[in-house]
Amino acid sequence: MEIEFARSARSSVGIEWELAIVDRATGELASVGDVVLTELGGPDGSPHPWITSELLTNTVELVSGVHDRVAGAVEDLTGQVAEVRAVLDRLGEYELICSGSHPFSRWYDQRLSDKPRYHKLVERTRWWGRNMMIWGIHVHVGIEERDKALPILDAMLAYVPHLQALSASSPFWAGVETGYASNRALMFQQLPTAGLPYQFPDWASYERYVDDLVRTGVIEDHTEVRWDIRPSPRWGTIEVRVCDGVSSADEIGAIAALVHCLVEWLSTRLDEGETLPTMQPWYVRENKWRAARYGMQAEIITDTAGTERLVADEVADLLTTLAPVAERLGCPVELQRIRAMLEHGAGYERQLRVAAEHGGDLTAVVAHLARELREGTTRAQ
Repeated sequence: MEIEFARSARSSVGIEWELAIVDRATGELASVGDVVLTELGGPDGSPHPWITSELLTNTVELVSGVHDRVAGAVEDLTGQVAEVRAVLDRLGEYELICSGSHPFSRWYDQRLSDKPRYHKLVERTRWWGRNMMIWGIHVHVGIEERDKALPILDAMLAYVPHLQALSASSPFWAGVETGYASNRALMFQQLPTAGLPYQFPDWASYERYVDDLVRTGVIEDHTEVRWDIRPSPRWGTIEVRVCDGVSSADEIGAIAALVHCLVEWLSTRLDEGETLPTMQPWYVRENKWRAARYGMQAEIITDTAGTERLVADEVADLLTTLAPVAERLGCPVELQRIRAMLEHGAGYERQLRVAAEHGGDLTAVVAHLARELREGTTRAQ
């Protein structure tokens, strides 16, 4: 099976942001996404070009255009947030939040979006599929040559724990404190073809993998390969999907800048003739688990020799390494906002702190998430 990789401008960037709708009074998820999307459609009934549905009707997904700089993509998203919020404010009962999971709503109260691909997914995966009350962010970075895509993807796997820990924001599930910084990470990988990618030696091997899955009825096309990091042939990008949903424009800009810089840094090293380093798959898998479990307190494996180090220290050093790349890409301000995340705590840490301060009341956590999204920034609690 031949899979064409679209032409894409090098290190162009786009972002997708999944937002949940909640009842303003109770904090429960609200299945009114279909109403919102109808309101946002054109007078002729045409859908909004950038704001779309997701698996559940409690969710809307915002999609930026293609940009040279992270700031432009974030500006797109904040404009779309304003559009959605205007509809919700007219309805008068609802609020927007974003995190990897909802603190206390339950799967059996949620409605499925009426799309054949979603019905097929849930029919196949049943309980696990219905439990996908999860939200994330996806960052696309343009790759100008197809043969760069898989080497960059493989090298990016060393940074899965950095991205997982920074974005971790799902410590609660159905009202229970899970003990995980990112419960979403472990939920999502239960789906067929989700989770960590395989490491292929060349594009033809990737094409054979997709062909095998299509022939055996696992998927219909390559878009149903839902890896944490994947090539996106339709757009000519590397798509990083490992991150939990984050609750502010500042955070989404910071994480997008980190992804943007990492991909460009690795691409430049390929241009200079370097063979990009990769890690053993078992180390990659262990690192993902540690970051999901312990978040910013995770001790991760940093090289093929098994060296271990605190992920927060690794992130701090990485910011210094990537600073010249950020200058070149025009995102030094966004990248340095990672330092504020290290100082104030990742999303899961802030949620746990709010819950503790309110005697375990998880409606206070929902209110906290709504406030961060409205204000567009995070702050020490």
